[in-house]
Amino acid sequence: MTVATTAAANRRFFYALCAVGALAILSTTMSKNPVLPLFAKSLGADGEVLGFIAAASTIPGILVSLPAGSLSDLLGRRKVILISGIVFATAPLLYLFIQTPTQLIAVRFYHGFATAIFGPVANAAIVEHYPERKAERISTFSSFTVVGRSLAPFLGGFILYATATSFRSLYTVVAAAGVSALLVMALLPMEKTPSRVVAQSRPSGAQMGGQLMALSRNRGVLVTSLTEAVQYLTYGSLEFFIVAYAGSVGIGVLELGVITGAQLVTVVFTKPLMGHLSDRYGRIRVISLGLLAGGLPLLLIPFTRSFAVLALISIAYGLGFALVTSSTPALVSDLAGKESSGAAMGFLSTIMDVGQASGPIITGFILTTALGYLGVFWFLGLSLILMAPPFWALIASHTK
Repeated sequence: MTVATTAAANRRFFYALCAVGALAILSTTMSKNPVLPLFAKSLGADGEVLGFIAAASTIPGILVSLPAGSLSDLLGRRKVILISGIVFATAPLLYLFIQTPTQLIAVRFYHGFATAIFGPVANAAIVEHYPERKAERISTFSSFTVVGRSLAPFLGGFILYATATSFRSLYTVVAAAGVSALLVMALLPMEKTPSRVVAQSRPSGAQMGGQLMALSRNRGVLVTSLTEAVQYLTYGSLEFFIVAYAGSVGIGVLELGVITGAQLVTVVFTKPLMGHLSDRYGRIRVISLGLLAGGLPLLLIPFTRSFAVLALISIAYGLGFALVTSSTPALVSDLAGKESSGAAMGFLSTIMDVGQASGPIITGFILTTALGYLGVFWFLGLSLILMAPPFWALIASHTK
């Protein structure tokens, strides 16, 4: 195969994968944002149960992100991506039959396997196809997924508004997007050769365990991963509880979609710039600034009932989120070294999912206390703000 033919095949694979990412993330995000808190409350869920519902879909990421990457080394990336596609296509149909909060938790847990498998394996495929341009291509792929994530709350809010809050209608559209993602996955080119990992050696459990131990002893990787976990702890909680709070102060479903969508649109348009700033001015500064920029606005949420102010806070948080998440994967890759970058990404993803899963559960319990929403949003804001100084100190000393 000539260099030109290989390059053309790689481009087809990459842009098909980007289309899959946009459709898949559109589907999964629309299943929860802004509909999930409203659907959960219609089933009688409240307090800590809301936290478990919000967290259920992130738990599979803790369980399968690393195994999914290893399985793709053995079976090939495309086959494992197709497994995630089956979940993307089938999970939304189950929402149509839910009648209790417990059933909703179970369906959310099953739905979470889709992104838990797809995310790390898609990134592994991109790295394999573009070893010299992996950062650029992963960032572009991420932008496509964020486009899908950004459209979801607007589309979901509009469907709820236009159908007088018909949950069945919304989840039918979610299912259509999931099935479309599976169909595009089926068009991904077959892999002509085994992955380089398989060609060299099939990783054993002992080898993977050794990689995990080495990464967990790498202070720079561990601190950066914990920082990303805190960022996603606030993200997983905020996207759920800001909707619940806004609804409790009388803001309508169409405006709820705008509030949550504004954050994601901010990420789409600013993340490439934040990555450029990270390359130019250093990752430590950008991440520390992002923690502060995302945390401070959250302290204001319990003191406002204004749709406009909540939308501005959502935008400010999105800017901070873009600053942090544009730099953490690159910093982990830098600290782990080229030979362990793939394992480091899986490690980062697993720690991040722990944070994202635990956030809604913790804030759900806080909501049941006398502190209520004040405690929820101050906990989230201070988690980011108080992470900035130790992150700066520990990483700066580690990289000297």
